[in-house]
Amino acid sequence: MMLKWLDKIGDWNPQLLRELKGRLKPVNILIALAISLVTQLGTYIYQISDLPGKTYAMSGMYCNLADGYQKNLTFLNQSLEQVNSKINSYSGSLNSDLLAKIPDLKLEQKSLKQQIDNLNNILYQSSCPTEQINMQMWWQDHWKYIFMTLSVMFIFTLLVAGTYLLINNLGQEERRGTLNFLRLSPQSEASILTGKMLGVPILVYLTVLAALPLHLLAGIAAQIPFTSILAFYIVLAASCVFFYSNALLFGLISRWFSGFQPWLGSGLVLLFLFVTLQTLFHSVDFRNLLVWLSLLNPASMLGYLTPRYQEPHIQEIQFFYLPLGKSLVGLVALHLFNYGVGIYWAWKGMKRRFRNPDGAIINKVQSYLMVASYQLIFWGFTLQYSDNYCPDYRGSQSIPCYYDLNYQIVENWGLIAFFNIMLLLSLLVILSPHRQTIQDWARYRHEKVANFKGFWRKFALKDWLVDEKSPALLAMLINLAIATTPLVVWIVLAPMLNTHHNNAINWVNEIGRLKAILAVAFFISLMMIYATLAQLMLMMKTSKRSMWAVGTIVAAIFLPPLFLGILNIKPAAYPVAWLFSTFPWAGLEYAATSTVFKAFIAELTVLILLNIKLAKQMKLAGESATKALLAKR
Repeated sequence: MMLKWLDKIGDWNPQLLRELKGRLKPVNILIALAISLVTQLGTYIYQISDLPGKTYAMSGMYCNLADGYQKNLTFLNQSLEQVNSKINSYSGSLNSDLLAKIPDLKLEQKSLKQQIDNLNNILYQSSCPTEQINMQMWWQDHWKYIFMTLSVMFIFTLLVAGTYLLINNLGQEERRGTLNFLRLSPQSEASILTGKMLGVPILVYLTVLAALPLHLLAGIAAQIPFTSILAFYIVLAASCVFFYSNALLFGLISRWFSGFQPWLGSGLVLLFLFVTLQTLFHSVDFRNLLVWLSLLNPASMLGYLTPRYQEPHIQEIQFFYLPLGKSLVGLVALHLFNYGVGIYWAWKGMKRRFRNPDGAIINKVQSYLMVASYQLIFWGFTLQYSDNYCPDYRGSQSIPCYYDLNYQIVENWGLIAFFNIMLLLSLLVILSPHRQTIQDWARYRHEKVANFKGFWRKFALKDWLVDEKSPALLAMLINLAIATTPLVVWIVLAPMLNTHHNNAINWVNEIGRLKAILAVAFFISLMMIYATLAQLMLMMKTSKRSMWAVGTIVAAIFLPPLFLGILNIKPAAYPVAWLFSTFPWAGLEYAATSTVFKAFIAELTVLILLNIKLAKQMKLAGESATKALLAKR
């Protein structure tokens, strides 16, 4: 029976069979099951260690008498405050009738204090009668704690341990040379990588599966609907596919880290889970772009399953104003969409990098779609409806809060800019070809251009837009246009959207819409300068050209503002100096529009000169060996 089962697996996915045979040893299975059972037993014992007994305090939350005593204590404290207030008031009075009431009030004060002391003794020094302990509520809450504890354990075990095992396995295959045999095998990339994803962490899966019965029992006993528990399992499975796909991609593109790969990859996942877990448990605002990262942690579903409040904050989540967080189906769909985008691009990169270890992770056309897809995510989580703008009080009149689109975008545009810069810089690294690739492209480019027809032949744009071997400058310009178009549209429409005439877009009014658009143009020109500098560095003959490219870009970004800061050159006093730095936006507010335009023209001039230099280098690199010999170069 077992052999027949293994034969079916081998027919479906030979790589999965290979991984299972190497790991499903009796000793390994017993160790995995033992770890799972010990963990479950420890979790259960820890939770029932404070089982209420004869010594359970009267003030405990599960004592039925505690609420009545607490209400009496609150009433007596309020009465004592009133008596104390009367005594203080009457003591300063000259009225003899009021002064005569003081002795009676003091007797009442003494009686109240005695009653309060008696109640405190009962609450905090007496035990709750066993029959008055609400054991049903105690068990329900502690089954919920067991469910939560196991859920968090599942998340960290599957994602951290699974990521480590996958990256470590790829590294071992690379060092042993067996990964090249897999590349030459007739199996498809999807088959091999799916086999690894299912087979390498099989012992982790077994450890978690052994704990599923207790987890499911705890959830049902805690009165969590079965559909909600099933939804958590679906999101957890999707998160495994997301993190494992990116782990495999990381293992394929980070060979230079050698044995440090798995520690770095799993460490980053562990850090991400810790940070997002803290955000989920302590944040009360889910109407911003950061929720995109929080939803990548499957623990976000626990806020819906076991809410700390009557209406969990995760229900506030919207996507392009769609209240998806209000329903379980919508919330699961949003998680799956969020994971799906990352999984799709990870698999695109894995398939390309698996067959060609030195090739680009994605091509230029895919980069356009990637930038567009992430703009959809960024702006989808930005556009959420809430009463986000609260005007200042006007005298004694209180003005209610209301929704303001401009204010919502202003609150999130810094995050949009940051994530876009990280995305575009990553694409700059991915798409920029090295010297040999450029040399081959430039040498045989005339043959490709000769095959183009009509418009494409006249301008040879297709070669720059699609060809992976061509420089990435035009591709980066298109990606920049895709990323900045929504922002430019908003800048143009912001005054018309300001229907309440508030100060949400004062910064646009202060610098002017023209300057705001020029700020976007500055960003595009700077990114194009960085792209050209990186390409020039990658054209160097040294083997360390990648390090030169990274070092040059880092220096170009950080050194100018660093020197200006050291020299105490402030934007308000010397805006022109900042306009010519890598952070020109600091000087926009203080410089005249004509000055800003001249600085922009100067940046364009620098960009043109750098591209002329790059064109000369490409032409030189593309010359044939015979022509180079005749020219005595």
